[in-house]
Amino acid sequence: MVEAIDAAEVRTRSHIGSWRGTDELGELMQTLEDVFDQLQRSAFRQRFRLKPAEEAYLRNKSVATVLEHAGDFVRQRLAPAIPKNDGKQTPLRGHPVFVAQHATATCCRGCLSKWHYIPSGRELSTAEKAHVVEAIARWLRMQDVNVARDEPAGTGLPLFAWAGADESNR
Repeated sequence: MVEAIDAAEVRTRSHIGSWRGTDELGELMQTLEDVFDQLQRSAFRQRFRLKPAEEAYLRNKSVATVLEHAGDFVRQRLAPAIPKNDGKQTPLRGHPVFVAQHATATCCRGCLSKWHYIPSGRELSTAEKAHVVEAIARWLRMQDVNVARDEPAGTGLPLFAWAGADESNR
């Protein structure tokens, strides 16, 4: 089952005219545009690149499958109010999603709080999980990996959609 979130449900216009994402609790979170602007100024975040094996994995498994993995990783490792081994739960390499999580500061609740303004200490909302997966998808889209030819027409990286609930397709 795919849990899809309409961008109109997730975004509201702020009083200063910039788009601010809000979750269903009404709490503001940093927009991906703002986060990515800030991440570009971080030497630590900019050093993350996919290795050849991770690029091959992305091409061979398909973007859709890798984003399903992202949704699973977010739900299992990041979404709980107090994630197990928080701050150390995301390996630095071994899967394209892990590299993307470090590059986008979606690797732990501390980074989510600092970079995305998503508070820790409570379970992530549906909108927040979608925000994290979209950050990962956006970073993967920015990498110089030609996966578009491997995807059927119209199945590019989704905006605010991720597979998370259906375990039967593995």
